[in-house]
Amino acid sequence: MGVIQFLPPEEARKIAAGEVIDRPAALVREFIDNAVDSGGTVIETSIEGGGIKRVEVSDDGCGIARDDLEIAWKTHATSKIYALDDLNTVKTLGFRGEALAAASAVARLEILTSTGSTEGWRLLVVPEGKDAVIEAARRIRGTSVRAMGLFDMMPARKRFLKREGSEAMLCRQIFIEKALAFYERSFRFVQDHKIKLFFPVANNFKERFAQAIIQNETVFPFLHEIHVSGEGFSVAIVIGGPEIYRENRRSQFIFANGRRIADYSLQQAMEYGSQGVFPNGTHPVGAVFLDIDPHLADFNVHPAKLEAKFIPHNAIHHTISTTLRVFFHNLLVSKAMGRDAVKSKSEDAVLEIDGLTMDEPPSAGASVFCDASQLRRYDYLERQSVSDEIHTAQEARRAAADLPDAVRYLGTVFSLFLLVEKDGRLYAIDQHAAHERVLYNKFVSKPILKQELLVPIPFTTDNSGDDEFLSGRCVQLEKLGIVITGGNGSWRIEALPALWRLGDIETVKAILGLKDAGEDIAERWAATIACHGAIRDGERLDDESAARLAAETFELQRQRCPHGRPVITEIKKEDLLKAVRRL
Repeated sequence: MGVIQFLPPEEARKIAAGEVIDRPAALVREFIDNAVDSGGTVIETSIEGGGIKRVEVSDDGCGIARDDLEIAWKTHATSKIYALDDLNTVKTLGFRGEALAAASAVARLEILTSTGSTEGWRLLVVPEGKDAVIEAARRIRGTSVRAMGLFDMMPARKRFLKREGSEAMLCRQIFIEKALAFYERSFRFVQDHKIKLFFPVANNFKERFAQAIIQNETVFPFLHEIHVSGEGFSVAIVIGGPEIYRENRRSQFIFANGRRIADYSLQQAMEYGSQGVFPNGTHPVGAVFLDIDPHLADFNVHPAKLEAKFIPHNAIHHTISTTLRVFFHNLLVSKAMGRDAVKSKSEDAVLEIDGLTMDEPPSAGASVFCDASQLRRYDYLERQSVSDEIHTAQEARRAAADLPDAVRYLGTVFSLFLLVEKDGRLYAIDQHAAHERVLYNKFVSKPILKQELLVPIPFTTDNSGDDEFLSGRCVQLEKLGIVITGGNGSWRIEALPALWRLGDIETVKAILGLKDAGEDIAERWAATIACHGAIRDGERLDDESAARLAAETFELQRQRCPHGRPVITEIKKEDLLKAVRRL
């Protein structure tokens, strides 16, 4: 007998099922996909024993006719594609005909369905998935699919499942992800005969996101929904303002044509678009809902359809990052000006960005967009030192004489906060963050001046990625005041911006760190220069200089430092009165 042999069909089916069904959550994913594709508007998911004992999904969709039910559970039986070319037009979540076949190979499968009358049919797939029995049953329109005893016939695989509680959490997460993408449908999650989650029909993506992820009515006003379109695609973005943030990216979601996918690049676009808004390594909360022409997407690149490829990938990335950058600019400017929103002449405001059309419906969020021409196209300029700005006593005295009457500097506390009274209100200004933003803004007023080094700084790179970055961006770096020569792992810094103060090691690290800035390399560099040039915590300013910095802070349109930290905080009189029990 030869070495190569055919696997028995029943063994091959079980092995292939492992690519689709590896745990109860995969059953939830596949069954909900079918329920959505059926047109169901009310979808219920029920699990027992973490889904190991039972996973059941019911819907009120179109149902399955008896003739179709006889083969629906067999491998590659599908009503959604008939030839390879159909992949170019498919819009359904499922299409390969694997879900029911995979489920029947690893669990006891039961389907109860009706196409509209009270007459229905029940299909039972016998153990080992070799045959099925169909019998008459009573049911209203729709389908219930039940998988029981997952991996009971495959103990070698069952022992790798987690505890029931852990598997239930994974099922719950998949359920939430599916509900996020279809706000116009109602979803219910039942665990061990108890209703755990219920999402009624929502009005928009933002409302469903609040139901499923935020679950806190007090922060709902800080959620925003933005719509933007490009050639062959449109995007809805739900994003939380700076009042809502997380220490990780677990509350960020990417969807394409209703399907949750893992796409680091598009998640990165969310981060790029919100740079300078979320401070100290925190991340925004939000979701991107991409609707793309099927001809421009390929969802058949992963066994569980968790990944996708897009032809206009760069255009989508640019659309998301640019849209969010403009949105947060307008949002922060409006807050600095004391308004709830940036108002336009029309309720249906439209923003044109590089040929893209972005609009925000009245129900979508608090902010309406300005015209893109209001945004400055940044050219980054020479840093000015602390002494140039606020430490020259003569200039400071002249500045103090010109302070607006409404701004009154009261003093400094903790060698960090400037206390200021304005319009009958008390404010605490973070002197470092405020000066950092002031310097940052000044750096956009004229070109950066570079200064040649008497002794160039030599350094070596650790990988080809750094080499590609330095060689590919050398012209752009020179515009930022950085002149670098060399190649193939050996480099020399010949010039730096005037008044650059960091040491050699920190300088090299700062320049190589720009590799992760993407399209925002100029903003990142300006923020770096401003950060190292600003007054530090613990350094005390004279009264005139502090007063001038306070006045400049109130003139800022964007009252956050380039890294996203607020520069000013109001101390309300009511809070002080409550503290001393006068209220």
